[in-house]
Amino acid sequence: MTDQHHALLAPARHAHILAALERDGIVRVSRLTDELGVAPVTLRRDLQQLEEEGRLERVHGGAVSAQATVPDEPAPSQTGGAIGVLVPSLAYYWPGVVRGMEAEARKQGLRLVLRGASYELQDERPVLERLLAADDVRGLIVAPNPDVTHAQDVVQWLDASGIPTVFVERDAVVLPDRAPVENVTTDHALGAVLAARHLASLGHRRIGLILSRESPTGRKILTGWATACEELGLAPDAHFKSLFPDRNGPGFTTAVNAAIDKALDAGVTGLLIHSDPEAMAFIDIALNRGLSVPEDLSVVAYDDEVAQLFTPALSAVSPPRAAVGAAAIDLLARRIADPTRPVHRVSLSPTMHARESSAPPA
Repeated sequence: MTDQHHALLAPARHAHILAALERDGIVRVSRLTDELGVAPVTLRRDLQQLEEEGRLERVHGGAVSAQATVPDEPAPSQTGGAIGVLVPSLAYYWPGVVRGMEAEARKQGLRLVLRGASYELQDERPVLERLLAADDVRGLIVAPNPDVTHAQDVVQWLDASGIPTVFVERDAVVLPDRAPVENVTTDHALGAVLAARHLASLGHRRIGLILSRESPTGRKILTGWATACEELGLAPDAHFKSLFPDRNGPGFTTAVNAAIDKALDAGVTGLLIHSDPEAMAFIDIALNRGLSVPEDLSVVAYDDEVAQLFTPALSAVSPPRAAVGAAAIDLLARRIADPTRPVHRVSLSPTMHARESSAPPA
């Protein structure tokens, strides 16, 4: 094209740019090039002229409204619209994650459309379809159940939908290439290591792990526990693992008593128990049997949802729930602003809080 042709089209191009800016809050040179069929250098001149007129502010790769400020990377706050969120529970663990999402969404100028599923739901696709039908949903944050028949079907459906998606506290791959999805997770394996190191630092040489159920978190804790026991040089007979059934089920008390017997028979003096309610129930039953915590058994809970409210206040591994939620919003907003950016997989570290339920062995 000639410069004369550019000049003739400039008013129309400027109108298109400003309309896109009003609609989306941000414009990208790469997208405008395709929409308007002109060279990037032409669009940069257009953006420069509009900036000189005070109509917009140029940023790396595009422009935003004149009143907005963004870093070189496209600003998540300029994406606008709604984010659909699907989590497996609104009763435990996940409210802290959602609160982190809500706080970050407000900063970004986004709103959440929240749905709670259940751990028993076998196929989340109908719920996700309804979420996408909601007004102005531009991306999804999801925590699908990885232990059901349709788990991989859900992953494939999300990939095929083309909607920007971030998995939260979940790992998944897209077939056939097994490409990892974009996600934000807690390093739960590290959490188990931190708990084991804490118990070892107090002098415990025989330690045990009790998991509340088969779960994505439980599997990662188990992996970290094995790493920690090897790191600490604990022989196989110096540590044990148990799996509790549903604490609301008829076999729970029997399982707790069996775990206490196993711990005492093995000379175990320190335990990591996932999660807080199971740790509390374990201690209640142990106290009823005449045991003392932490004198006879030190207990570290995993999740730190309500651990410090118990008596004794439970030492606990605390996943950064609010930070996980905030990071998921930020990651999704950046994906919406720049669909070409590399896939990001964010891992956040938990912290270990020592309280009254752990002490040196008697």
